[in-house]
Amino acid sequence: MATLAKLPSRLHHTAYVTNDLEATRKFYEDVIGLPLAATWCEVDQLFGAERVYCHLFFEIGDGGALAFFKFASPEDQQQFGPEMPFSPFHHIALNVDADTQAEIERRLAQAGYAPPKTFVLEHGYCRSVYVTDPNGLILEFTRDHPQVAQIARTRRANAHAELQRWMGGDHTSNNTYRPEGA
Repeated sequence: MATLAKLPSRLHHTAYVTNDLEATRKFYEDVIGLPLAATWCEVDQLFGAERVYCHLFFEIGDGGALAFFKFASPEDQQQFGPEMPFSPFHHIALNVDADTQAEIERRLAQAGYAPPKTFVLEHGYCRSVYVTDPNGLILEFTRDHPQVAQIARTRRANAHAELQRWMGGDHTSNNTYRPEGA
């Protein structure tokens, strides 16, 4: 197993393209509560052409950010655009505590976000609130189980064995933390 001498310290940012900077700002800053930390207006030589764009950075608690690009040229916007297939398996997950998760759920409801734009999954090892942003990107706000450290030690200890078991055809669930019926 290859390991890095030192792991990256945090996610610096993750980036997506948006069709509407203000709708994106309103969702992330006004509804979710992530402050707009920077707006960069740029002109760069990228991929064989001059590209004019603006990108927004919304701060998360560890110093990382969610970034969104908008191109001035409709052709660039089309080429790099935000069209993403809707899939709950393509999302950003942010760690929150119980109070923050409850507050985000309250603000989402107040802003009119309801199913199917929002849903909750009780994974057992965590509780997740999912919402689809104005760009079609799914965000997950995850609250860890109170025994998250013990759960993480257990999963780390058998991670390779469980991967081999699953790849060998045994697809039995190993999530003993999920509540009955969830």
